[in-house]
Amino acid sequence: MAGVQTAVALREYGWAGTVTVLGAEPHPPYDRPPLSKAVLLGKAEGSAFEVDFASLGIDLRLGREATGLRAAERLVDTAAGPVPYDVLVIATGAEPVRLPGADGLSNVHLLRTLDDAVRLRPVLAAQHDVVAVGAGWIGAEVATAAREAGCEVTVVEAADRVLAGAMPAEVAERMAPWYAESGARLMLGARVSTVEPGAVVLGDGTRLPAGAVVVGIGARPATRWLEGSGIELGEDRAVVADERLRASLPGVYAVGDCASFPSARYGERLLVHHWDNAMQGPRTVAANIVLGEAEGPVYDPVPYFWSEQFGRFVQYAGHHAGAGELLWRGDPSSAAWSVCWLRDGVLVALLAVGRPRDLAQGRKLIEKGAALDRAKAADASVPLKSAVL
Repeated sequence: MAGVQTAVALREYGWAGTVTVLGAEPHPPYDRPPLSKAVLLGKAEGSAFEVDFASLGIDLRLGREATGLRAAERLVDTAAGPVPYDVLVIATGAEPVRLPGADGLSNVHLLRTLDDAVRLRPVLAAQHDVVAVGAGWIGAEVATAAREAGCEVTVVEAADRVLAGAMPAEVAERMAPWYAESGARLMLGARVSTVEPGAVVLGDGTRLPAGAVVVGIGARPATRWLEGSGIELGEDRAVVADERLRASLPGVYAVGDCASFPSARYGERLLVHHWDNAMQGPRTVAANIVLGEAEGPVYDPVPYFWSEQFGRFVQYAGHHAGAGELLWRGDPSSAAWSVCWLRDGVLVALLAVGRPRDLAQGRKLIEKGAALDRAKAADASVPLKSAVL
């Protein structure tokens, strides 16, 4: 997403020079969100972008994985030979964290690429017992699809709650019952010891039948190819970009899942592994390349993502770390409710379950830095925009 959108945005901003897109996969560039939904369930064969690369004069080179960077010579190394550049945009995304000891087992699956989804689809169609490792966003979406396909599903999570890295405990505990309601078994505080053909063995000796094991325990920036290049990487392995998404070497930018950036809005560096970041960032990169860094825009978005799970549409905007105050809108045991996070009375993040209007209004209020009347904000019958002080 980030690489393709950067190429398209360059043309929209009037870049007249050559534009080359290198892609490691052999497939034409595609959208990832449908992989855990329509593609996985066989409702769609793919999700290729509707971009006419030829008419835009974009040189699309597929099956060309970047293996190294020689910045002094302005060359990107690939197995097929070096590719020269004047300006380089790093958009290599993230790669899933693998389950230790599970490499090479035919019943262990990841869900990051089109090939992953195509490989897993017949397993679900055959209604095998599925064990999903990880109760994060991906684990919930896989469990949802597997239950819809008629599979018996067990989700095992090493932490003591779902979404342990994403949501505070008081919010996560309201989402945990969704698993049982869908017919999936949720096991918290459960660590995988080993994976065998047809089974997952937990640390306490429990054996779970598993025709398929789907691993969703996080992702890391795909930046190993940059080691030794001189590009600064953070402890999280992300390319350390500045407020205009420039990397640490001249003529190099980084965008999407592989890059972190400083947020003046939130007062910290953010690494955002979500679709919307890969849509918004490219326009900032393209504008800075074409207009020049004196006139180009600064990147400081309100992060946004959504997830479809267990019959619910879940949306989130903002960044709640350090917010300090949490307000509920609606009954969290009902089908539709929201959570607002405030910092010094100002709305900084919002989670909406089945309340898209809250999300739409809340996202705009976060962008404006709006302060809210707490009593009105906590009243789900009051439009969020009407709670502004």
